Amino acid sequence: MVSILQLVQNLMHGEEEDESSQSYRLQNVGEQGHMALLGHSLAAYISVLNRERLRNLTTRILSDTTLWLCRLFRYENGSAYYHEDDREGLLKVCRLVIHSCYEDYTVEGFNVLYNKQPVIYISSAARTGLGQTLCNQLGLPLSCMCRVPCNTMFGSQHQMDVALLDRLIKDDINSGKLPLLLVANAGTPGAGHTDKLGRLKELCEQYNMWLHVEGVNLATLALGYVSSSVLAATKCDSMTLTLGSWLGLPAVPAVTLYRHEDPSLSLAAGLTSSQPVEKLRALPLWLSLQYLGHDGIVERIKHASQLSQRLLENLKNMDFIKTSVEDEFSSPVVVFKFSPELPNIDQMLHAGPASIIQHPITSNERHICDTFNQWLGEQLAQLVPASGVDVVELEDEGTCVRFSPLMTSAVLGTEVQDVDQLVDCLKMKISILTCTLQLREEFEQEVKRTVGLSYIEDLSWPGLGVVRYEYNSDGKNDDKQEKEAEKINTGLLKKLNELESDLTFSLGPEFGGEKNCVYIGMVTEDLDVSELVETIAATGREIEENSRLLENMTEVVRKGIQEAQVQLQKANEERLLEEGLLRQIPVVGSVLNWFSPFQASPKGRTFNLTAGSLESTEPTYVSKAQGTGTTPPPTPTPNRIKQRLPGQKLFKRSLRSSDGFSETSSVSHTDDLEKVEQLSQSVSTVQEQGTVETEKAEQQNEIVQVTSDKTEDLQSDKSQRSGNDCTKVEEQESLR
Repeated sequence: MVSILQLVQNLMHGEEEDESSQSYRLQNVGEQGHMALLGHSLAAYISVLNRERLRNLTTRILSDTTLWLCRLFRYENGSAYYHEDDREGLLKVCRLVIHSCYEDYTVEGFNVLYNKQPVIYISSAARTGLGQTLCNQLGLPLSCMCRVPCNTMFGSQHQMDVALLDRLIKDDINSGKLPLLLVANAGTPGAGHTDKLGRLKELCEQYNMWLHVEGVNLATLALGYVSSSVLAATKCDSMTLTLGSWLGLPAVPAVTLYRHEDPSLSLAAGLTSSQPVEKLRALPLWLSLQYLGHDGIVERIKHASQLSQRLLENLKNMDFIKTSVEDEFSSPVVVFKFSPELPNIDQMLHAGPASIIQHPITSNERHICDTFNQWLGEQLAQLVPASGVDVVELEDEGTCVRFSPLMTSAVLGTEVQDVDQLVDCLKMKISILTCTLQLREEFEQEVKRTVGLSYIEDLSWPGLGVVRYEYNSDGKNDDKQEKEAEKINTGLLKKLNELESDLTFSLGPEFGGEKNCVYIGMVTEDLDVSELVETIAATGREIEENSRLLENMTEVVRKGIQEAQVQLQKANEERLLEEGLLRQIPVVGSVLNWFSPFQASPKGRTFNLTAGSLESTEPTYVSKAQGTGTTPPPTPTPNRIKQRLPGQKLFKRSLRSSDGFSETSSVSHTDDLEKVEQLSQSVSTVQEQGTVETEKAEQQNEIVQVTSDKTEDLQSDKSQRSGNDCTKVEEQESLR
């Protein structure tokens, strides 16, 4: 037992011994969660009771739970089916309706369906794959599934078009089909809108159809105030409730409440079971509902509704944010998006076809908005994970950010301060998105005007843009040219990331991105686009010149080695001619070299990498030092070097205050700075020249002084010699 439990623990948490990591994984499981988990183990223990006691206990658990749920969600005289998969309840309901509408279905099976084909209607805003799943599980062809479009002219664009549904039903009846069931939404999976359940119920009664409702907004039925659109769900034939996500309860089953008078058909459809163990599925929910109580359940749902309302109130006062909610005063699901003021895309979408014809919307602008909203949703989810926001794709609005606290707040523990933090982060990201969108066009124009750079249009990149440094091939083949371009752009990316700037440079997305490009991320309003583009071009030219220099140097070195070998061979031949034939004989040459050594100056060759030339080594042997050669060329730098304040990073404009100088004065001030810099450089040059001339004058004075000293010494020597000569003459005369 111990080893098996240890194995399970290792599989759950890995081989880690860090208690903090384990507590982090289980931090969202409180007492109510442990109560729900306890229900599963208790169900296993209860299943071993004797048959009579087990039947009495399961009946009590099932009846209590069903009664509580029907009272809590205002569903009178209902029965309940508990299931793990939230689609399984709808599947059982479909089988119940088939058994009810086709009396001979249990005997003849699919032959009855073949004679009169059933039709199931679902909204086009329903969750993806729901219709196909129902057809696969029921053994029906896909032609039995009819998708009803949403409104296009009037009402919400996420609500089912009732008038169109009426026409579809009439057409199916006229073609010999049987309208069977309608699946409506009280909170669509994407935008959280509720269909017109009252009118849909009237339509279903008219054509003797079954109405099934599902959606997150059904949770608000437990509140004191319920909107009329959601309250109409209490009159439907069946509804599916997902209490686990609404109340933050792990591993509790979903519940499908339904009304039907024939228990035998319910048993045939699988909605009820004669096995007591099947009824124990309700035990975790039975324990959790008792632990939370009525007030606790209502408080959780009310808290989630207040969170969404708080966010909605803050979004109303934000610029560049468009919300897509059904009710501006009370909406459990808040869907919003960043809507830039390009040609007012969203206003044209809702203004009708005439406005779209007058101001056509380009697909590029729509794609850019979707890309930026995708980035916005990912950033908000990363910065405020407790908010539970995610990204959704809607048919008309495009990419949006969704906040659905009814589905996430109970599990993540979302509080009011999390919503406030989400609003603060959203304000910060909006300014970044707006500035980046405004500077994209300027960046594109600057890149197109710059020689050596190419602008790559990638609408799926959330950032300033994509640029590529074009390598001058000089007639090379395509493979080699592509390798060189990849090498240069990779080096360019590395150099740009080493700069002290706030920008993000990368190779782009892992899949689907352009090759050999530099992707630039989001920017702020103080970005100097011209300086950025100029720096990219100058850095690319520097890398290209270094690459060409290395390539040329390799060829020059190879040729220099060959030339050196030829010259050394010639030098050896000349040396043999100078030494003579006798010196080459082994014994004679040694004796001759001993009597008459041959003095030959060493001749070698040195290769100057800077000049790329082959030179003699005689100056090296004469001066006993190796020459430095010519000075290498300077590294290319941008032509315009801007003055930066201390601590100011690259590519930043100095923002002017509202009461500051005008643009002309700022430009003239910049010119003055450049003039002062040039003047200081010229003064330093003159000082250096003056210093050099002074040193030369001092050296000349020293030389003159040394020459005069030597002249005086010579004159003194001459006078001394003349005096000695006179003394000698006098002595000779005296001797005579």
